[in-house]
Amino acid sequence: MARGGPIKNPASIEDSDASLALLSAAEACLRKYGYAGLSTRKVAEMAEMPLSQIHYHFGTKKNLLLEVFRRHNARLLERQARMFGEQLPLWRRWEQACAYLDEDIESGYVRVLQELAAAGYSDPEIAGEFRGLMGRWFDLLVTVASEAGERFGGLGPFDPKEMAALIGAVFMGAETMMLVGFTENDRPIRAALRKFGDLIKLAEEKAADKQSET
Repeated sequence: MARGGPIKNPASIEDSDASLALLSAAEACLRKYGYAGLSTRKVAEMAEMPLSQIHYHFGTKKNLLLEVFRRHNARLLERQARMFGEQLPLWRRWEQACAYLDEDIESGYVRVLQELAAAGYSDPEIAGEFRGLMGRWFDLLVTVASEAGERFGGLGPFDPKEMAALIGAVFMGAETMMLVGFTENDRPIRAALRKFGDLIKLAEEKAADKQSET
């Protein structure tokens, strides 16, 4: 009996390598050409593979691009969940979320996200997939908003679900503005987001003072 676990099928290893190469090429093409300008032929050329490999592994252009998004989203959702789950002040977690936004703009993830959102305007299947995957982000924000409400003694006129929807919309709107080229001189988006963290810090400090008085 072989040691170290079962022997992997060489064909399955090759399939995995090929699919990963195609996903990387599709992401690069999406950033370069956008959804409308992307073709399976361009992806195959960038991956230096025959076009038939895309159909073998993913079937359609749509399936290929949705898999690009799923892989990104799963990894980054895990990152956000880990960060928001840390026992840190809420304002520090907000600061980290702002830092992640900068990272995700730089890495190209936000471009992938926004391209798929735009494709969903005219494709109900992509729109449904987008809503389902992004819904997990909003569910995470609901959890954080609930924690904030408990710390602050409420969220004013908002319930946690409404607050999560508002915060999620703010970040997605900020991403759109950055992608179309607004600078901090034009519209100080990054500065405004970070200063909202200052408001969270003040609210946490007031809540801590109240607790110490009781």
